[in-house]
Amino acid sequence: MKFACDRDALLKEISVASEIISSRNTLSILSNVFLDARDNTVVLKATDLKVGFETRIPVEVSTPGRTTIFCDKLLGILRTVPEGDVEFELKDNGLFVIRPRTRKVDFRLKSIDAEKFPEVHVAPDDQYFEVSQRDFIDMVGQTIFAVSDDETRYFMNGVYMEQDQGELVMVATDGRRLSFVKKVPGNPVPEIPGVIIPPKVLTLVRKLASGEGSFQLAVTDKNIFVKFENRKVSSALIEGQFPNYRRVVPESQQYEITVAKEDLLDALKRVSLLVEKSRRIYINLSENQMAIAGEESDIGAATEEVSCEYTGPENRIALNYLYLFEPLRVIDTDKVTLQYTEANKAITVYSSPRKEYFHIVMPMQLD
Repeated sequence: MKFACDRDALLKEISVASEIISSRNTLSILSNVFLDARDNTVVLKATDLKVGFETRIPVEVSTPGRTTIFCDKLLGILRTVPEGDVEFELKDNGLFVIRPRTRKVDFRLKSIDAEKFPEVHVAPDDQYFEVSQRDFIDMVGQTIFAVSDDETRYFMNGVYMEQDQGELVMVATDGRRLSFVKKVPGNPVPEIPGVIIPPKVLTLVRKLASGEGSFQLAVTDKNIFVKFENRKVSSALIEGQFPNYRRVVPESQQYEITVAKEDLLDALKRVSLLVEKSRRIYINLSENQMAIAGEESDIGAATEEVSCEYTGPENRIALNYLYLFEPLRVIDTDKVTLQYTEANKAITVYSSPRKEYFHIVMPMQLD
């Protein structure tokens, strides 16, 4: 096996592979990247047995072949060698030699036979369907922050995705808040089972995608597959029954507050400086006025008034400020609307004007 390629082209893909490979797998086959050089292309694969990554890089192949190399050291070497072409060669003794063409230096890494590399799952071509990259990335952005990190409730450790009457729906919840978004895709979405997607693969896809064009998506009983440009990403799904999110969506709510998003965000940033431990803030509502207050017993207190449109009873609501702050950061309108019926029941956060997403927050108990 012998090939040469531009350092930056390979470094970019090896950097992605290193994010997938688990650090706990040091010096095992799972700490290696798979390289298959032929037809002036290198196929690169990495997996932690749950998430899989495959990409293709144009190279100059002198001798075809394949092997696996310790990813962490290969990444470190590529970061230190100068820009330009680098030669790679697998010797008969199993050593993988790396030589930049502009420096008299070579590195020799031990390899592991490619036959020992685990198979990366694939989906049949006829199961793929098209989804706009921009739409999919927007949907992930509206939901991923609400995923639960409680491993005892593993069925909420991902984003739920389903097809509902031709629309693509994503939902995430940690039991105290819920984020919902739906899109009408430009192309028909086939009937797919409701699935729970781990955040790791969604974060990876969002990071790698350009936001232009389409993804090719496929969903099976246990895996999800995404193809775009020269890359393929796959992931095992989270098994379990996602909560019936429709039961917690209020059919109607009595009172409505409309406020400038940036004003509310800025007030939350300032007041939250004094609620580091509890994260509890209070919203005191009166006619066309909301006062946001926070207090940390051993630090101090803060209060800020924000103008709003509100007609209703005076009320005091306690919230985890992050549960309001995080949805506000992804809402893409200048104003937001908060709806509620009672101070101790669900608050729904909408964009204003209303779009295809919303966020539900459960209040904290008042002291």
